[in-house]
Amino acid sequence: MPATVRDLLAAAKVRLRAAAHAPPAREAHLLLAHVLGWSEASLLARDDAPVAQAQERDFAQLVARRLAGEPVAYLTGSREFYGRDFAVDNRVLIPRPETEHLIAAALALGLPPAPRGLDVATGSGCIAITLALELPRSSFVATDRSLAAVALARRNAARLGADDRVRFLNTDWGSGLDLRSLDLVTANPPYIAPAEAAQLSPEITGFEPHLALFAEAGGLAAYEQIFACLSGLRAGTPVLCEVGSGQASAVAAIAAERGFEPRATLPDYAGIERVVVVIRGR
Repeated sequence: MPATVRDLLAAAKVRLRAAAHAPPAREAHLLLAHVLGWSEASLLARDDAPVAQAQERDFAQLVARRLAGEPVAYLTGSREFYGRDFAVDNRVLIPRPETEHLIAAALALGLPPAPRGLDVATGSGCIAITLALELPRSSFVATDRSLAAVALARRNAARLGADDRVRFLNTDWGSGLDLRSLDLVTANPPYIAPAEAAQLSPEITGFEPHLALFAEAGGLAAYEQIFACLSGLRAGTPVLCEVGSGQASAVAAIAAERGFEPRATLPDYAGIERVVVVIRGR
């Protein structure tokens, strides 16, 4: 007799609860819903439904990978960000809720009717694509040092209907771009010091791309490079950076050394100073 949805969920939850990294039991629902192509609500409503052997096998494989530490977002191939589903895999960082504060800060700036923006270290493209969709007359250039990340970001733009207004480039920061045409720059670069790697979960260090996680100089090297690159911006152009815990004042100081004036520092849901807003000085 085939196992039911209820049977598979119950067994998977027991295994997840016993795992060293203690993933939430709800992840069993996410993985089985992914395998079956159902919503979580459908799982609850149809928990007595039988599951085909092939799907049971696929689910078991995903649970095993999750028990080994692989993030759910990579197993299902997507993560929600600002109300939209973005494709993700181990080419890019998994979008985090705290990055949504950068989006909110950008939308509150009072930009021109048809702003031109640059998003550096774009990864999955979640910032550039979200802003392009939230600002219907906008256009963006998004850069990343990883050609593999650029490929995935282009796929996200096409899936979400923003490929006509976001151009992706495999380059360092804003190198070679017409910076004076820009009305906004956003950046979520690597900002974790390599020495802090041991303090991170193996789910992060074992699966997410180190190029997008770690930066030298105590995690500040990318900001040094970014603000050096952005010296050609017009006076008054805002730059919004996501920063790590305890880095806000250091990033503001780096920006000030390059002729940028501080405007705001915004906290995330945990009260950590997460977004630094500066403008190009005159």
